[in-house]
Amino acid sequence: MSRNPQSSLHALLADRVFDGERFHEGAAVLVADRRIRGVVPVGEVPPDAAPVRLPAGALLAPGFIDLQVNGGGGVLLNDAPTPEGMRAIARSHRRFGTTGCLPTLITDTRTTIARAIAAAQTACGRDGVLGLHLEGPFINPARTGVHRPDLVTRPEEADIDLLHGLAAAGHSLVTLAPECVPAGFVRRLTSAGIRVAAGHSEATVADMAHAVAEGLTGVTHLFNAMPPLAGRAPGIVGATLAEPRLIAGLIVDGIHVDPVSVRAAFAAKGAAGLALVTDAMPTVGSEVTSFALMGRRVTLAQGRLTVEDGTLGGAHLDMASAVRNAATLAGVPLGDALRAASLTPACFLGLEHERGALRAGAIADLVALSPSLEVIATWIAGVAEWAGREP
Repeated sequence: MSRNPQSSLHALLADRVFDGERFHEGAAVLVADRRIRGVVPVGEVPPDAAPVRLPAGALLAPGFIDLQVNGGGGVLLNDAPTPEGMRAIARSHRRFGTTGCLPTLITDTRTTIARAIAAAQTACGRDGVLGLHLEGPFINPARTGVHRPDLVTRPEEADIDLLHGLAAAGHSLVTLAPECVPAGFVRRLTSAGIRVAAGHSEATVADMAHAVAEGLTGVTHLFNAMPPLAGRAPGIVGATLAEPRLIAGLIVDGIHVDPVSVRAAFAAKGAAGLALVTDAMPTVGSEVTSFALMGRRVTLAQGRLTVEDGTLGGAHLDMASAVRNAATLAGVPLGDALRAASLTPACFLGLEHERGALRAGAIADLVALSPSLEVIATWIAGVAEWAGREP
């Protein structure tokens, strides 16, 4: 597959094509000038289209979009809050079908946050970097997880100016605890075009309702770093499952969330309300088996990342594995798993006309998967950026 920009018409032929919403059998995706021209039956491919035949049994789908990726390829964003660090993380996930992502900075100092925002302003639009995800520091001290408690804080007036820099940093996201910020804070961010999600939180249903009214549209890693759903205390989990305006991230590694809970979330919200995320750390796409995270040692053992006291320290997970786990471990229909990895996160970012679906005019970001859902190839804007061994 050529690495040169595809200015002429090409046809990617596959036994199956998922366009973001439905499957096509024996179809071709037409690509020219880095964009998709359409999806047609193999027998209707224009004669002037240069054919690229994928291996038998291959599935062609929209490229994956990861809303929460802390690191990859040995790089951790908190250690490298630079344009080069962000781009290196994005590149390291290409081999796993990720064509767009939000490199994620967990709770850190305001100085480091400012550096990350400046980096995102430079890196956005390159190598699949779509923006920046700031996960903290305005979270609930009772739900810090692996975040450093001494850096968790409540917002000050100066933080509004700092975070408004995200408006020039692509399609960026702030995760906060709605109960830990003043009234109007969420609205001041969302009115500037910044997406806001609830996470690391003990928000009540009332807290969530107020935040949604101010423009909150997301929930970060549903079920994790929040109280469980209870019959008389539905909390953030219940509010998320019941509110169709919220899109929730879900870490499907078989460790963070039980497969039955994954299946229940899909049953409650459908694929349009859930976005598969990796919460990936530097171990993904590298030989790294331990690393320092904000002064704590994180170790990889049997697919699990933990600090000394057993607290989970992110995930050793890639998007292709998340799709595979959703389908095989949780029993989610494959189409729903693929949509939750592509079109739903694109919709959350307001990019559904450009990414996440194989429709005419969209950027030609694609992934080819084997019958076992291993990545065969990844294209970004019509260019084959990664090709593995064909099955």
